[in-house]
Amino acid sequence: MKPESKMYSTEVGGQPFTFETGKLAAQAGGAVTVRVGDNIVFAAATMGDEPREGQDFFPLTVEYEEKLYAGGRIPGSYFRREGRPPAEAVLTARLTDRPLRPLFQQDMRNEVQVIMSSISSDMELPLDVLAVNAASAALMISDIPWGGPVGCVRVGRIDGQLVVNPTYAQLDQSDIDLRIAGTRDAILMVECGANEVKEEDMVAALAFGHQAIQPIIDLQLQMAAETGKAKREVPLFSIDQALVEQVSAKFGSKLVETLNAPLTKEAFNDSMKALEAEAVEAFVTPEEPEKAGKVKEAFHEVMKQAVRSRILFDKKRLDGRSVDEIRPIWCEVGLSPRAHGAGLFTRGETQVLTLATLGTPKEAQELDSLSPNDSKRYMHHYNFPPYSTGEVKRLGGQSRREIGHGALAERALVPVLPDETEFPYTIRLVSEVLASNGSSSMASVCGSTLALMDTGVPIKAPVAGVAMGLIKEGDTYTILTDIQGAEDHLGDMDFKVAGTGEGITALQMDIKIAGITPEIMSQALAQAKEARKFILGKILETIPTPRPELKPHVPRITTVKIPQDKIGALIGPGGKNIRALQEETGTKIDIAEDGTVFIAAVDGVAENLVRDRILALTESPEIGHIYTGKVVRVESFGAFVNILPGIDGMVHISQLDSERVNKVEDVANLGDELTVMVTGIDENGKVRLSRQAVLEGWTAEEAAANDRPKTGGGNRSGGGNRGGNDRRGGDRRNSGGDRRSGGYRR
Repeated sequence: MKPESKMYSTEVGGQPFTFETGKLAAQAGGAVTVRVGDNIVFAAATMGDEPREGQDFFPLTVEYEEKLYAGGRIPGSYFRREGRPPAEAVLTARLTDRPLRPLFQQDMRNEVQVIMSSISSDMELPLDVLAVNAASAALMISDIPWGGPVGCVRVGRIDGQLVVNPTYAQLDQSDIDLRIAGTRDAILMVECGANEVKEEDMVAALAFGHQAIQPIIDLQLQMAAETGKAKREVPLFSIDQALVEQVSAKFGSKLVETLNAPLTKEAFNDSMKALEAEAVEAFVTPEEPEKAGKVKEAFHEVMKQAVRSRILFDKKRLDGRSVDEIRPIWCEVGLSPRAHGAGLFTRGETQVLTLATLGTPKEAQELDSLSPNDSKRYMHHYNFPPYSTGEVKRLGGQSRREIGHGALAERALVPVLPDETEFPYTIRLVSEVLASNGSSSMASVCGSTLALMDTGVPIKAPVAGVAMGLIKEGDTYTILTDIQGAEDHLGDMDFKVAGTGEGITALQMDIKIAGITPEIMSQALAQAKEARKFILGKILETIPTPRPELKPHVPRITTVKIPQDKIGALIGPGGKNIRALQEETGTKIDIAEDGTVFIAAVDGVAENLVRDRILALTESPEIGHIYTGKVVRVESFGAFVNILPGIDGMVHISQLDSERVNKVEDVANLGDELTVMVTGIDENGKVRLSRQAVLEGWTAEEAAANDRPKTGGGNRSGGGNRGGNDRRGGDRRNSGGDRRSGGYRR
């Protein structure tokens, strides 16, 4: 029997939003589809029956599966099925996780899994926003305890007007790409790319987006009331407050005394480990060794409260800085003699080395996803090796965090990169985190700016980034500039802001509490602006402008435009011609569909050589042009000369010299070089040449006038008199000559 489904609809930004449940995945805790137009995303939320033993944190996993069948496409991989999630799918999963996680009780130990997948895509509307809303709705109607709902929209700005959930085409015209998620009263998550947008305009966009999510929240509350399951009661593994008070009474003063001195990351960690060990020794007896874990939890809570209290009320930070002070910064460029560019950025105990590589358009990344973009020319990759935090771990592929941080840094630099028409390079940046104590993603932005300028990429402006933090208790809060690792771990917000001196280029906000107000975000943005200006000053002290020329080892890319119908001639059968050109000259050659040829060469001589060869391969003969070519065939009526690759023309015997020529071989033999002028091209592309025109210095019109068959026996003006032979040659040219010279064009 077909199950009964229920549908709920509302309007968001003029578009119908439809939630449906009851039809699919009945055994999941909660399952929902969200539809906008022809775009459908499915989400299922399920919770384990028992707490996970030995777990000291809430086990939540959020996954997004991008299925290409949703767009009517077959995956391009060898196996023709989806494999490892592409970066965009990973970013969508992270985007969804961030607003969901703060609304769970962190003392839960039952595993919760939220899985989303694409069912239908018109490849015009991004699906990430639908995924967040589907996940929220699935949790709302499930039996899983959760403090939602959450609504999510994308905000763009086109010609100064804010719009909700713009399409890909509209985003191309927008100077803001903002994704915002929140509850009824507060903002939980922000992810944004922008084209140097002012802080006050960003605040307006955030307020606009928060208002736009309200109908989505209303609809989910209605769904939960009408179709939602009763929430399960699950055990909570709370900290023993009595033990916390005991640890605080015995070690609180020692903690405060330790924290009074400015501490490096290593000193802080060592001090806390030593005090923790004392607490374990003081409260754990040999008869109850299992109590050690609870004592450690209690000590961590006491330490957290002590650090937060000092910041919130005394405005004192772990390393002695004021709340708006930036750690010491130093920079360097040019560390690698063979890389195309290198920038080293060090801020406090965080250090990132970014290296730049320039390539040809052919080296752009190919995309196989549910977006209309099939490639991208700028890539930023972020690596976070274990030694950067003084740890020993197994090296593997990129983590979701690394993918996310790389995407954020990439987004921050996009607005300042030169257009491909003026700088036809593929650009790859790799940020290697060498040491980390907070805000390595923003250090990657700064290192990338240094690397691009060191390479000689003509960026429009330098970009810097800073991470802002928040400590909030009730209505009292303190915003921190340039947070370090412990402040991120013990605080309530990690708000990353990147931009130029003119405005914001990227935002990302993660919080651990149930949302923050637009007022707090506005203050954080203003504080970040001052910090960004300071950091930009340090960058410009190191390298004030991009280098005027590219580094010596960077391939110089020049362009040549050829007719589209000549692309095949340049490529050759099976790529023979272009492959031979690249091997002979040591260059790389890319050809665009419009006939633009990109030549990448480190050597200027090679560049000029390959340019000349390309022009020769693709040139069409023109009347009046003079060429020097080899004789490839000799007939009694004239000689055939190869003037361009694949193109031969005929020099009639009457046009071989200024004097009468009795025999073609008297002037032209196989393999000889002749300099000739094109005097005619017929409708079949057959080319008529004249050597006499070159010898006499005629114009094309004069040459054409003197290259006509005669009907009498008199002398020709300026040439030999062949009498009947001339008439005979003309007859053969116009009849038999055409038949015999079918190989004018080889």
